[in-house]
Amino acid sequence: MVHLFGNNVELRPAIRRDAKARLALGNDPDIMRMFGVSHIDVRSFLKNDADLWLHDIARHQHAWVIEIEHRLVGEIRLDNFNLADRRASMAIGIFDRDMLGKGLGSEAIRLVLMHAFTDLHLHRIGIRVLEFNTRAVRAYEKCGFVIEGRERETAFVDGRWHDDIIMGLLAREFNGQHM
Repeated sequence: MVHLFGNNVELRPAIRRDAKARLALGNDPDIMRMFGVSHIDVRSFLKNDADLWLHDIARHQHAWVIEIEHRLVGEIRLDNFNLADRRASMAIGIFDRDMLGKGLGSEAIRLVLMHAFTDLHLHRIGIRVLEFNTRAVRAYEKCGFVIEGRERETAFVDGRWHDDIIMGLLAREFNGQHM
């Protein structure tokens, strides 16, 4: 598993101590809402949840812990690889409320994009984001993603239907200019 280093973030494979760090971060209701979970459905994040999270991220070939100054703040991964078409999807989550809005997610995204387009030779990365997650949409646009469309009323969150915004980025559009 490759390590990726930026100016402020390190993307690295998960290690055993990360379960304890993830447990300490818990499930912030406002952050969970950005992932499509209604406030009423947010439950406590227990030790077993942290152990399962660690197991899943550790066995994933293209998943990284986002670390700031030796502190776990989130995760990022490439999923749904289609090697024939050289494409994948991306997902990111910052679990630490204090780290939101500092550009750390954008830096992590850029590192993964550089790796995906340069080392893995992918042609396209796609992402889906709930329409009300404007902070994430801005971060993706800042990294070069463009809105390609929307899937209407895909998520029922807090008593309302919400659309998914479909975004994509091609290797020729990235070319490192967003680093």
